[in-house]
Amino acid sequence: MAKKSKGKNKIGLNRRFRISLFSDGTHEKLYTFRCNGLVFVACAISSVILLLALVVVLIFFTPIREAIPGYPTAQTRRNIVQNAIIADSLQNEINVWRLQFANIQRIVSGEAPINIDSVLSLPQFSDSLFAQTETLAKNDSLLRETVRREDRPDASLKQTKIEQIEGLHFFPPVRGVITQEFNPTVNHPYVDIAAPENSVVSATLEGTVISAYYDNETGYVIHIQHDNNLVSIYKHNAKLIKEQGEKVSAGTPIALVGNTGKLSTAPHLHFELWYKGEAVNPADYINF
Repeated sequence: MAKKSKGKNKIGLNRRFRISLFSDGTHEKLYTFRCNGLVFVACAISSVILLLALVVVLIFFTPIREAIPGYPTAQTRRNIVQNAIIADSLQNEINVWRLQFANIQRIVSGEAPINIDSVLSLPQFSDSLFAQTETLAKNDSLLRETVRREDRPDASLKQTKIEQIEGLHFFPPVRGVITQEFNPTVNHPYVDIAAPENSVVSATLEGTVISAYYDNETGYVIHIQHDNNLVSIYKHNAKLIKEQGEKVSAGTPIALVGNTGKLSTAPHLHFELWYKGEAVNPADYINF
């Protein structure tokens, strides 16, 4: 039975076929294709292979491939390249920072710094250049802890505070123009600073608000007690932000520039600075 079936298949492949095309209206024969079964199978296989090859060519060499889900578009590829360039630039910047940090640590520990320019000219950064970073960082932490212990306030340090104002860093209470300078001989032991109304008035030094009130002649007034026997006074404010008893730091907003009080004729700040009970010229220590 198996031999008979095999013979029938062989006869079928060798049998000849004819495929004809006729006109539907006139029944005229237009085309005739003659072949045996083996040629027909070969043509079918060749057509499938050709179709697959055509699909592959279209996918790999034409923009049709971008229609495939998950395939990156031209814009996506450009973004990938740009991100790679940015990442490389950031890595180079981080390497430069690491070198600078390593140089600072080497200088602090008394060693010669690394020549950054010569290192940057190398094709790659060597990890051995940063091998000492961890050790230097530990030494730096120990140095910081020593400085913190030495700077910790205690009773002995409080007794040795600097009793002078030279060298102190005063924060400008307001940025403006001095319209009337310090002149104690004509009963003007302070400065008047013209500034836009509602400009922020800041504490010139760290201290405690010892007085905050309103006066008919000088308007809203605030007094701050500082270390080293210093007192600063701010008058003619439009509004007070801090109250009596509050502690402030240098540069902390305490009031707004105004034109309050009978003695004021325009928006300005009346600023006084007292040292050990005597008025001093603020312009000698502050750049308004």
